[in-house]
Parts: sequence; structure tokens; C-alpha cells
Amino acid sequence: MTQLARPEGLIVPPGGGNTIRTPAQQVTFKVTGEHSRVSSSFEVIVPPGFDVGAHRHVRSEELFYVLDGELDVLAFEPRVRTDDWRHWESESGLTAVRATPGTVIVVPPGCPHAFANRTGQPVKMFFQASPPSDHERYFEELLDILKDGGAPDPAAIADLRVRYDIEQLTPLRHDP
Repeated sequence: MTQLARPEGLIVPPGGGNTIRTPAQQVTFKVTGEHSRVSSSFEVIVPPGFDVGAHRHVRSEELFYVLDGELDVLAFEPRVRTDDWRHWESESGLTAVRATPGTVIVVPPGCPHAFANRTGQPVKMFFQASPPSDHERYFEELLDILKDGGAPDPAAIADLRVRYDIEQLTPLRHDP
């Protein structure tokens, strides 16, 4: 008689996980597609001057939880898209907001969203993407592009985003 393996969970202690660091961003993989069929989870340090740029995903759903610091964020389709998402407004009157610790942002598939650190201090946030795996590989490749800390190569960023279900609506920027 074959004994079935009993399922085991995953416990990631404080400071645990695989961390990738560049001058433009730091990402710690907490839960990956290896551990979950539902979502990947990350702890992200967003440095001053980093703007992910407005973008959307056809398949992915995301959740952001601000742990420490303040981010400008949006999660809506604007009436009119311009080059600066900070001035967008939705049909219902939503505008970008300043997210403080404890703020949760939920982004369904197809919804434009963005975040930027316009303060002088790093911001720590918890980030979850569903389905898993795509964002893990995306972050690894993005951080490799950003590792030198200079202005990112727009063509390399555009190619990367197309491959990982990211339609870029405004540019990614990093102005420390």
C-alpha cells in the first residue's frame, strides 16, 4: 500500500525570500508559482523617483498593500489618456490618490493602473499577482534592465512588457 504524501504549507519568515536589488527597485519573492497555483507574492521597495508608468494587463489581476511610506496611485480607466497619468480622471470623478500605510489597491484585468514614489523616502509594499509565474519572470528581467541605475532603455522595456501581458500606457521613469 502506497502512503500518500501529506501536503505542507509554506512559511516565509521576516526577511525571507529571494531578493533581487538594483538602484531602481528591490523585489523579494515571497511566494512563487512553485508554491501556489493561484498567485505570486512579493515585497517591493520602491525608491524615490520611481514611476512604474500607467499600464494594464489583459489576464492578470493585482493587489498592492502599502506597508511603509507613501505612493501616488491610480486604478481606473480615464476619460482621456495623456502622457501624465497623475492628471487622469475617470468618468465617475476618480483621480490619482496618495496611498499611505494600510492602503489596499485591487486591480482587475484590463484596468489601467500606476504607482509612483514622489517622496524622498523609499516605500515598502506587498504586491500580489494572479496567475503566478509571469510576474516572477517579468521582475527578474526588468531588474536586469534597470540594474545600472540610469535611464531605462525604452525599447528593452517595451519588448519585455509585451512578452508579459503588460500594455504600457505612459512611460516607466526613474529619476532619483
